[in-house]
Amino acid sequence: MILKQFQQYIDGQFLNADQNFESINPANATSWASMPAASANDVNRAVQAAHYALSNGSWPLLNATQRGKLLYRLAQLLEDNADAIAQIETQDTGKIKRETRAQILYIADYYRYYAGLADKVHGHQYPVDKQDMEVYSRREPIGVVAAIVPWNSQLFLSAVKLGPALAAGCTVVLKASEEAPAPLLEFARLVHEAGFPAGVVNVITGFAQDCGLTLTSHPLVSRIAFTGGPETARHIVRNSSQNLASTSLELGGKSPIIIFADADLESAANAIVSGIFAASGQSCVAGSRLLVQKSIHAPLMKLLVQKAQSIRLGDPQDLTTEMGPLATERQLQRIENLIQLSTEQGAKLLTGGSRAHEMGKGFYFQPTILDCDHDQLPCVQQEFFGPVLSVLQFEDEAQALTLANNTGFGLASGVFTKDISRAQRMVKKIRAGIVWVNTYRAISPLVPFGGFGLSGYGREAGFESILDYSRSKAVWINTSDQPIADPFVMR
Repeated sequence: MILKQFQQYIDGQFLNADQNFESINPANATSWASMPAASANDVNRAVQAAHYALSNGSWPLLNATQRGKLLYRLAQLLEDNADAIAQIETQDTGKIKRETRAQILYIADYYRYYAGLADKVHGHQYPVDKQDMEVYSRREPIGVVAAIVPWNSQLFLSAVKLGPALAAGCTVVLKASEEAPAPLLEFARLVHEAGFPAGVVNVITGFAQDCGLTLTSHPLVSRIAFTGGPETARHIVRNSSQNLASTSLELGGKSPIIIFADADLESAANAIVSGIFAASGQSCVAGSRLLVQKSIHAPLMKLLVQKAQSIRLGDPQDLTTEMGPLATERQLQRIENLIQLSTEQGAKLLTGGSRAHEMGKGFYFQPTILDCDHDQLPCVQQEFFGPVLSVLQFEDEAQALTLANNTGFGLASGVFTKDISRAQRMVKKIRAGIVWVNTYRAISPLVPFGGFGLSGYGREAGFESILDYSRSKAVWINTSDQPIADPFVMR
């Protein structure tokens, strides 16, 4: 089989790397493409190109409105090519095509949002207490940005970094995950077609030592925006001690969905299914912990089991498929081990719990629900990153809050109740960066997101994100014609 060849994008050129690695199609466990593994030299070249483009050539000569027009063009190209890029993303990641295509079309709106923000950021004038002084601030791009994203939702997670960075006037080295990097390497062609000057956006992929370490510790990198796992984040924080780059981390989650007895069960069940089984559970905001008031536990479990068992597994390119494979064999094995540990310690398997062998060699796992009698089980405490729901019961609001907050993570959460007063109390006390009430997984370019604790720090999306890619410079102007007084003459 002839593998499709992908290239890295550095300084406006599509280039081969000295070494390559094969990418696996999760639907059939076969190699389908050859990816460039960036060396330390490749990374250095990309950063050098970004640094040069920051203060030379046409990019720094563009005004904010002109930068916005380039982002508008990129948004349109992304929309026009949504089907082709979705097909590549589905082949490389296993995410179903009807989800990847819909997500790409919405991501175009994120770039339009940042395009509109480009000329909305400005400084301030300060009425200082100094005679004959005009004082104001201006906002300038923070510098070269290292944007690092995982394989899941990579075009979205790139947009919330690349969009505000470019709107602010920064230049970017975008590192795609070595797991399924094809969509971003293909996306580089749209960046090139949109007309961004050489070096403004560079797209690479590669492994930790040569690529990741070199990029995050590079002396010319001023800002690191990372999405991924806590362990990798710890390495990045250590690496950034070399360049003291400003760093934001959007990490994993073990997000609770809390269902009170007065909730609309059909609506709640649909949100739960979407929250944990969409994208095969491979989402940072997956609602993997379900907290159910005891009086409705039995009917809700019956409804959820029915819905889980009716999910249609299949070829992710088929638009009738509702759940595709996991991205890697390694992830399959990890999920199997965690389920075994959890059931050995008392978790009750309600449905699923094993590979979907009927799907052949692909990395498919059954939608799984585990009923748990305490919250110290591995399935409750550890992030699966797969289609596994862990269920706990609670008596009252206080116990629900205790269970919800008994985790090191704090990215997302959901609350289902018809009592608006209760909902407001829960919103105030849940320790998470996102609280959805009577809904789940809703997003918008206008709304920031991020986490607490092991889910990281910093926020992405929304107006303030562009400020994270710029910095303030204070300007003092003496408007007097009189000479400055001699500092050694006392008056």
